[in-house]
Amino acid sequence: MWYKNGFFMQFIRLASPFWSGQTGGEIRRQTLLLVILTILQMVIAVLITEWSAALFNALEQHSMPGLLKELALLILIFASSMAVTVKHLNIKRRLQIGWRSWLTEQITARWMQKGRHYQVTHIKTAQHDNPDGRIAEDIRIATEDAIALCHTLFYSLLSLVSFSTILWSISGTITVNLGLFTVNIHGYLLWAAILYAASASFLGWRIGRPLTKATDARQTVEADFRFDLVTVRENSHAIALIKGEAKERQRLSKLFATIGDAFNRQTHAMSNIILFTSGYSVLSMAFPILVSAPRYILGSITLGSLMQSVQAFQQTTSALSWPVDNMSGVAQWRASVERVLSLVQALDALEEEIDRPDPYRIVLEKSEQPILRFHQLCLGKLDRMVCMSAFDEYIRPGEHLLITGDTASGAKLFKAVAGLWPWGGGRIELPDDEPMFFMPPRPYLPNGTLRDAICYPDDADNFAQGELERYMTLVGLDELIEQLDKVDTWVGALPREQQQRLGVVRLFLKKPKWILSQEPFDSLPPNGESEMYRLICQQLPDATLLTISNQPTAEAFHPRRITL
Repeated sequence: MWYKNGFFMQFIRLASPFWSGQTGGEIRRQTLLLVILTILQMVIAVLITEWSAALFNALEQHSMPGLLKELALLILIFASSMAVTVKHLNIKRRLQIGWRSWLTEQITARWMQKGRHYQVTHIKTAQHDNPDGRIAEDIRIATEDAIALCHTLFYSLLSLVSFSTILWSISGTITVNLGLFTVNIHGYLLWAAILYAASASFLGWRIGRPLTKATDARQTVEADFRFDLVTVRENSHAIALIKGEAKERQRLSKLFATIGDAFNRQTHAMSNIILFTSGYSVLSMAFPILVSAPRYILGSITLGSLMQSVQAFQQTTSALSWPVDNMSGVAQWRASVERVLSLVQALDALEEEIDRPDPYRIVLEKSEQPILRFHQLCLGKLDRMVCMSAFDEYIRPGEHLLITGDTASGAKLFKAVAGLWPWGGGRIELPDDEPMFFMPPRPYLPNGTLRDAICYPDDADNFAQGELERYMTLVGLDELIEQLDKVDTWVGALPREQQQRLGVVRLFLKKPKWILSQEPFDSLPPNGESEMYRLICQQLPDATLLTISNQPTAEAFHPRRITL
C-alpha cells in the first residue's frame, strides 16, 4: 500500500531501531527527559507573560512594592530558564550525536562488508552516487535536524495550547454590528491569530514548494564536485606528469558551473520565502497591538492585560507559523533523508539480487584438495551479457600461471574468485582454508603512517621492525625506512612505482600460499619487473602465483600460460 512505502514510513523503518535496540531503554529515558525539559521551557514562557502583565500593571498603578516584587520574581525566572535551557541543550545534542553515530555505523557496516561497496556500483535500480557524502553529511542532517525539528514542533504545539487559552480568556466577547443584525464573537483575538497565521502559512507553503527540489539538486552537484576534487588529489602525480592541469581546471570549472546554477535556483526559491517571511515578521510586531488596542482604549482591559495579549498573540501565531518558519529546514532535511534512503535501497536491491535464486550465478565452494578449479565458468554482467564462457581450468599448489589476452575478463575472473562478481555461471572450487592474496595494479595505501599503510589491513604491531626494514631494503625502498612513522597521504605522496614495490613488501609480510596479481608491476621498467618476480620466487618458493599481464617480462617466471 502507498502508506507503507511513503516517505515517512520509510524513514520510520530506518530510524526506529535506534529507540528499540539494545540501548533503547537509555535512549527512551533521555527522550522522556527532553520532553519534560521542553514542557518546563513552555511553563517558563507562560510565567514570563504573566510576569509581564503584572509588571505593566504595577507600572500603570505607580506601585513601587509591586515593581520590587516583580524584580524578585524575574531573578527566579531568569535562573530557572538558564538551568532548563542548558540541560535541554545537553540532552538534545547527546541524542543527536548518538542517533547519528548509530545510523552511520549501521549503514557503513552494510556498505563495507563482503565487497558490497564495490558491487553496489553495478546496481541501477536506485540512486547511490557519492556514498561518502550521503554517509558523512546527509546522515548528519537526517538525524540532527530531525531531533531539532521535532523539538521545535512539539514546543510549538505546547505553545499553541498554552497561549491560545490565554488569548481566549483575555479576549472576552466583542459585538460586531452588521446592520441588520449583530454578532457576538467570543475570543476574537484567538480567531484573529488563527486566520492571520493560516493565511500566512498557506501563502508561505505555496511560495516555498520549489525549494525542496532546488535543495536536493544543489546537494547532489556539491557532492559530485567534492568527489571529483578528491579524485584529482588522489591522482595528482599522474596529472602533473602528463601536464593535465589545464584540462582538469576546465573540467572542474564546468562542474562548479553546475553548482552555480543549482545555487541560483536555490537562491531564487529561498528569496521568495525570505521576501514573504520578512514582511510577515514585521507585520507580526504591530498587528497584535492594533487588534488589542481598542479594548484598552475603551478601558475594558488594563495595560498589563494588553501587553500579555500581545505576547500571547505573538506566541500563538509563532506556533501556528511553524510550517512557514521551518520550510527551508524541512526541505533540507527531507532531501538528505531521501539521499540516505536511496543508498539503503540500493544496498537492499543488491542483497535481493545476490540472494535471489537464479541460475545466472557463479557458485563458490570449498575443494577437498588444495587446488583452484574452474568448472564451465561463465562470466557475465547484470544484463546477462556474456564476457567469457566455458572456462575449464585448474591450478595446482606451487604452480605459476600467466593469464594474457583480454585483461578485463581476467580482472573479472579474479573478482569472481574473491566473491565480488557473482554474475555468470559455473562453479569455482577454492582451496580449503587457504587464504588468497590479491595484488591489484595499485595497492591501497590508506592515509596515516607509512608503517600502517604497508601492513594494512593488519595491525603494524603484528610485524617486527627488523622484518619490515629487511623487506623494504630487498625491494629497493630503503630510502623510505626513515619515513615509516611519518603521517601522509601516501597515494599522492609516492610515485606509482614505489607504491607497487610497497605492495611486494606487504605480500612478503603476509606470506600467502596463493597469490593473484593483476598487472602488479606495469609501472616498473622491464628490469625492475623481472627483479620483483625473482624476489617473489625466492621469498615465497612454495606459493601459487596467478598473474594477469601482457608484459613479455612476466613470461619467464610463469611456465604455464593461458590466453583469454
